Amino acid sequence: MKRMHSLVLVGALGAALSLSACGSSDDNSGSDSKSSSSKPAKGKVGVILPDTESSVRWETADRPALKAAFDAAGVDSDIQNAEGDADKMTQIADSMIASGVTVLAIVNLDSDSGKAIEEKAASQGVKTIDYDRLTLGGSADYYVSFDNTKVGELQGQGLADCLGDKPANIVYLNGSPTDNNATLFAQGAHSVLDKISTYKKVGEQAVPDWDNDQAVTIFEQLYTAAGGKVDGVLAANDGLGGSAISILEKNGAAGKVPVTGQDATVEGLQNVLAGTQCMTVYKSAKQEAGALAEAAIALTKGDEAQTTGTTKDSTSGRDVPSILLDPQAITKDNVKAVIDDGGQKASDVCSGKFADLCTKAGIS
Repeated sequence: MKRMHSLVLVGALGAALSLSACGSSDDNSGSDSKSSSSKPAKGKVGVILPDTESSVRWETADRPALKAAFDAAGVDSDIQNAEGDADKMTQIADSMIASGVTVLAIVNLDSDSGKAIEEKAASQGVKTIDYDRLTLGGSADYYVSFDNTKVGELQGQGLADCLGDKPANIVYLNGSPTDNNATLFAQGAHSVLDKISTYKKVGEQAVPDWDNDQAVTIFEQLYTAAGGKVDGVLAANDGLGGSAISILEKNGAAGKVPVTGQDATVEGLQNVLAGTQCMTVYKSAKQEAGALAEAAIALTKGDEAQTTGTTKDSTSGRDVPSILLDPQAITKDNVKAVIDDGGQKASDVCSGKFADLCTKAGIS
């Protein structure tokens, strides 16, 4: 079995979790990677989460899931958040490397800074894992994420299901232009919606850094430019969806114009239950963190991680060994699935005015 050196990692959960195999968004080939042995784990795993602004998931879902996974496996871990600052992420990575992490996982803020971190880690014999976002031009040993093109396809199909086949003007509110995932989300959504001849794109813009406040301004400008004639909003995540909904409410159109989302956040699920958001996409943090933990723990044992295929790095042309999971579309009919999986607590989603809506949705 091929020996592995130290590694750097961003996020993980339960080493015993079984992974759902799915195809890569760019290229998927069958994997013959070896499973981790029963040898004891040695070393320390470092995980750097990106921020607290692009999505609440990083601190409310990923961090606790990762910590639980590493603690259960008896693996020493250090999980920190870069708070949206690429320089801070670099400083954290330097500190983790100096402290002796053997695996470093990162959710990059941009590919250039992520690439530099991975290059330095490799020079120090540390293995690296791209978590959730692929670092274009990077050198990560593995990539752990969901099939992000499929996420966009689910969003596009969800919006189409809500709009029907009648003529409709659509505004696209895309994620950060520095996030490769955002590019894949948009590509997936367009691959579905562009084929429907009755739909017309009347506005599209990326939101820098996934900033919800900027998204409010951007969507209001797009809405105004379209003369208010907007029938559907393809929003890349729940935060951006909420920003769009705030402007629709201001114009008396909330609940009349379907809006998509992603991450199955508390607010997103509440909006889905209330009918102001058409759907969201659930990416189980428990499952994704579990996949990361399993890969990192294998590396700490000197083994290879089990993969589902490879993902093509469009910048370097490299086929990155990948563990890609299946996302799930969530509508009013299956919000309960997120609660049952532990993605959110019923007490959080069903608070206040949403209690009756939860009861109607079979959530108790």
